Formats: sequence, C-alpha cells, structure tokens
Amino acid sequence: MEENKLYNAVRKTITLIDGREVIIETGKLAKQADGAVVVKMGDTMLLGTVVAAKEAKEGTDFMPLQVEYKEKFAACGRIPGGFMKREGKAGDSEILVARLIDRALRPLFPADYHAEVFVTVNLISADKDIQPDALAGLAASAALACSDIPFGGPISEVRVARIGGEYVINPGFSQMKEADLDIMVGGTIDNILMVEGEMKEVSEEVMLGAIKFAHEEIKKQCAVQIELSKELGKDVKRTYCHEVNDEELRQTIIAELYDKAYAIATSGTMKHEREDMFNALEAEFASRYTEEELVEKAPLIHKYFHDDVQKKAMRNMILDEGKRLDGRRTDEIRPIWCEVGYLPAAHGSAIFTRGETQSLTTVTLGTKLDEKMKDEVLVQGSEQFVLHYNFPPFSTGEARPTRGLSRREIGHGHLAWRALKPMVPLGEENPYAVRVVSDILESNGSSSMATVCAGTLALMDAGVKLKKPVSGIAMGLISDSATGRWAVLSDILGDEDHLGDMDFKVTGTKDGITATQMDIKVDGLSYEVLAKALEQARQGRMHILGKLTECIAEPREDYRPFVPRIVQITIPQDMIGAVIGPGGKVIQDIQKTTSTTITITEVDEKGIVDIFGLDKDSMDAALARIKGIVAVPEVGEVYTGKIRSIVAFGAFVEILPGKDALLHISEIDYKRFETMEETGLKEGDMIEVKLIGVDSKTGKLKLSHKALLPKPEGWVEREPRERRPREDRGERRDRPERGEHRERRDRGERK
Repeated sequence: MEENKLYNAVRKTITLIDGREVIIETGKLAKQADGAVVVKMGDTMLLGTVVAAKEAKEGTDFMPLQVEYKEKFAACGRIPGGFMKREGKAGDSEILVARLIDRALRPLFPADYHAEVFVTVNLISADKDIQPDALAGLAASAALACSDIPFGGPISEVRVARIGGEYVINPGFSQMKEADLDIMVGGTIDNILMVEGEMKEVSEEVMLGAIKFAHEEIKKQCAVQIELSKELGKDVKRTYCHEVNDEELRQTIIAELYDKAYAIATSGTMKHEREDMFNALEAEFASRYTEEELVEKAPLIHKYFHDDVQKKAMRNMILDEGKRLDGRRTDEIRPIWCEVGYLPAAHGSAIFTRGETQSLTTVTLGTKLDEKMKDEVLVQGSEQFVLHYNFPPFSTGEARPTRGLSRREIGHGHLAWRALKPMVPLGEENPYAVRVVSDILESNGSSSMATVCAGTLALMDAGVKLKKPVSGIAMGLISDSATGRWAVLSDILGDEDHLGDMDFKVTGTKDGITATQMDIKVDGLSYEVLAKALEQARQGRMHILGKLTECIAEPREDYRPFVPRIVQITIPQDMIGAVIGPGGKVIQDIQKTTSTTITITEVDEKGIVDIFGLDKDSMDAALARIKGIVAVPEVGEVYTGKIRSIVAFGAFVEILPGKDALLHISEIDYKRFETMEETGLKEGDMIEVKLIGVDSKTGKLKLSHKALLPKPEGWVEREPRERRPREDRGERRDRPERGEHRERRDRGERK
C-alpha cells in the first residue's frame, strides 16, 4: 500500500470473445513520455510509449512518424546469442511488426501535423504460447490515447485465425498448426485500415468473414481506449501550427492549371514522360515569380499543384471516363511477357515483366546446413524456404546510392514469401534448402506481385515440385464520397497507388488465396466495395496465371545438371547414434572418404538423413555405408563380408558395418575340415555367406558358405533326428533321492 502513493495507476480491462482478458495500465511506468501504457495478456506484457516534438522542423511537409518494436530476450528468460550478448539491431520479424503498427497509425495523424513522432513498443514479459504482435498495435494506440498528441484514432489490431472452420481471435502459437487462415487486421471503431496475412487457398468469402469478425473485436478495444483517454483528460489534444497557407495562391493554381493537368492525365503517355509534362507545367507557373518571391512561394506552389491539381485531375479522369493514366480500362491488365532459364549457371531463373515493372528472379538449392537459422525471443529453429527482395534505385530511374536494406524491401519480400510458402514442398517432400531472390529491374506498380509471379516461374524452372502455380495482383480504389462514385482498378501503377484510397495485393492459386496485404486510406469503405474488389482481383489473378502457365506449365522433370544432388532416406530413431558415432567419428569419416555432406534430423521419432554430393558415385558410396550401418540382418539374405578373425571352430565375418557373425568350420564346405588351416581362409579375406539362423536367446548370427556351393554328386542331406516324446521312450529310471549322491560318494561307491 505504501508503494501506491508514489504513482497513480489507471487500469482498463478488455474481455475477448472467448473470455480471456487484456489489461491496459498507465501511470506506473515511463511517466516522462507523452504517453505510456503497459498492455498485459496472461504473462505477456508490452510497454508502449509515444513522444512527439513540440514543433515541426522547418521545411517539413510530411508526417515524420517513426515506429520501433523490440522484443527483449529477458522477457522469457533468455540471454541473446552472439559475442556481445545483448540485443542488436531490429530483426526482420521486429521490423515486420513495426510496419504493421505504422501502417495503421500513419493515416490518422492530421494532414497538416508535421512534428516528429516516435512510437516505441517493447516486449518486456513473454508467455511462450501468446503471440505478442497481436497486442502491439493496441499498445501503440493506447499510448497515443494517453497523450495530448493530435491523432484521429484510437485504433487496434488483432490476429484472426480459422481453426477447424471457426474464427479465433489472438490464438496462441500452439493453435496455429491447425489454422488455414492467419491474418492481422487493424482498424478504428468505424473502419478497417489494414489487413495482412497468409492463407491456405481460402475463398474470398472466408477472408471477408475473417475481416468482419476481427472488426467486432477491434470496436471493443477502441471503445475502452476512448474511455481511458477521457478519464485521463487527454481527449483534448495540443494545439499546433505547422503550415502557413495562401488560399488565394491555391485558388489561382487550381483555376489556371487544372484543365491543363487533366489533359496530361488523359494523354496516355508513359510514366517518365508524364512526370516531365507535369513538372514543366508547374515550372511554367512558378516562372512568373522572382527568385525572392519563390523562397516563400515555391513550397506552396508545389504542394497546391500536387495535391489540388495533379492528384485531383488524375482521380477525376478515372471516375469521369473510366480510363487510366496509361489508357487502360479499370479491369485491364498491362501486357505481360515471361522467360525462364535466362541465367544458364543459376539453378533456376525467370524474368517476369508486366508493363513497366520487371523482376529477375533466381532460385538456389542447398543442403540443410544452408537453411536460415532463427533465434528470436519466442521463435527458434530453421527456415527451409527463404525469399529475398531487392529494390535498387535504378529500377525507378533514381540517381542515388544503395544504402543497406530498407524496411520496405523486408516487408515486400515477406509478403511474396507468404504467397509462395504454402505451395513450396518442404520436409520429406523436398530435401533441399530453397532460396529465392527477386531483383527488381524496373518498377511502376506492384513489384512485390511481380516477385510472386517470377518466383513461381523460377521455382518451376529449377525443378522444384511446386504444388500449384501462384500469381499475384495489386488492386486500387478511387472514390468520391460527395458523389458516391467509385472505381476498382486492376494492376495499379505507382501513381495510382499514391493517389488512390485503397491499395491491396492478393496472391493465390486457381483454387484460392494464399496471401494478402491491404491498406485502406478512406473512411467508410463498405464491404460491398471490398467484395467487388476481391472478385475483380480474382479475375485478374486468373488472367496472370494463364500467362505464367503459357511460359512453363509445370515444374521441370529433373533438376539442372549442375544442381548438387541430394538423396534422402529415413532411419530408425535408435540408429541415429550409430550413424553419427562417438564424437561424430563415423559420420565425419563417411563425409571425408566419400566427399559428401550429410545431415541428420530427428522428426517424429525417426531420423531423416540427407546426403548431398556433387556426383552419383560419391553419393552411392555414402548411401551404402549408411545403409550398412542401419541395416537389420535377415535370415536367408546373402552377404559379402570380410573375415575379421579366425578361431579354432570357425571364422568371424563382418557382414554389415559393425555386425560380425560366426561361420562355423562345418559350414565352410561340404568337405569335412579338421582344422581351420585346412580351409585356406585367413583374416582380411572377402567371402560370400548366407545368414542361416539367429539364436533366439543370444541373438548371435549363424552363417554358411556351404549353402551357396553346389552339392557334390550323391550327396544326401541328412534329416535331423526327431526326438521322441518322453512318454514314448519308456519309464524313467528312478534317480537317487536328494542327498543320496553324497552318501554314495562318502562310501566310495560309484554310480
């Protein structure tokens, strides 16, 4: 009780549809931040904080929002790996969660608010079965709700999975194995803002149902945040002035330039030519002012021309005429051409070009040792299939250097990876580690979907037995709430992405959706419009899928000649140790003497052995050695073995690695030998033998060489003498009673 006087904590509880509780607490931690909360579910706790600069930096005309998500290893009692033994830069999974938060928050800041805002969410306690990313968006929004930072929220994000045909909110890790749908949905109390996830070929109706189910939970979580904000007195936000506008200049620009901009928009010119024409129109208007006047007016001219003239002209052209910037209909796909096997030395390669977007994609096949290792706070293991996406500046004609990997590249690559993953054979179906790399060579709209299409082609070119081809398409929406007009656009351009009210990407096979990513930038989007967009996307996917299968209809029969080969066999679990040997001695010797790479994985109480080699002979040699170690001798089988030792009554022969059996002197030949010297056998000789028996008590193996020799003329096989039952052999002779032997011995009598 004493401690409570030092802080004033406020708690709110959200009850999920299944009865689990999520607790939001503020006023206890990080009180110097503009807003800070702890979100708790079970033993999982996330600390969300937000801080905003008091003023905007001079010249800033955008929303400088930065979102960071970090998982602390101490949260689940682990010490980070590596030399430094501390958390390093954000990993891919943390960047992906940060992007999910950013995409839901960013559209809701006021358009004229330009102060730097930093949102940080830390995982500080982790229940090993609770997925914390489903709570991260709630933590970020609740921190904003507890601050006076201008924000049009609150928002929340939830995970929806479909397990056994039923939708589940925020399922645990253990439940996800049975899920055929896994999506994250973000939204406000009124609208959906963001959707991202993966599916196992589900229908558009199933996906829509999941989004609606998620929104009902989001509404509850937003309502609690509104209550919290009012209780703290934070429903009134800070005042700010980050823009100085000139309404007279804005109206002049609209009046003089709109019709000219509309003509450029409807000209059907290519991207760079169209940009040059727009830039020339803006420059012509600006030329009427002196250099001194332009110091103040140039930023305003650019802003008004871009937002109130260029953007509106392009949007209205689509709504008025049903015509696109490049002259296409709203549902028309740009021309497509594809090619496979373009790179002769790669394991698999493909070019996919759609309009002004082009991906050159490669596939490389490796061993289990090439799999990506995962050592995250809550997830450890390896990834057999990886996909990397690169977006160099030259792809859009930009003259700038490449400086590391951007968050956008990680996000786009992850979406393409999710799209292809359900169709790539893994585990026992495919022994190879698979790496797909997409290099974007040109970009004007949906390079991530080009990656999916090029990835499908390259995988089939490499001979990977893809279950079904996958295609992807990017869709857009232009709407006018004042008139109620709207248009869904198939295969959007880069400009249509920027000026549209929604962009979403859908990938799938002929039988259903495998992945999606959706960002909605307009309020009040109806499910009717969303359903129409999804159906139009399905038709576009089918068209693109047809183009892919025209190029290559199915995976190649075999891998390329220069692809290293892998043979995979299954061995009993109790034989894994025998193959590895003490200290790895046996497996290392096999690899060294056969020039192969061998990996063993224990799966479902059995061992999966992968033998990776550059030629058939070396792989066959390694395979024979392993089979010899794990083989179980069978009666009646013939073996060629080495004589390990000679004894007076026979020879011990190694018929399998580590398995010796006795070849008795009587089983060497039909001829009778008195001594082993007469047989002529010596240690080290190879001899063919047949396994004729196994002692049921000792397990000792009995061999015969004689059984493999032709019988001499006149040889008569002796029938084994049958022992008569005791009752047929007469009465048993009476034996002395116990102790009588001793008496006879003492008397010197003999029996």
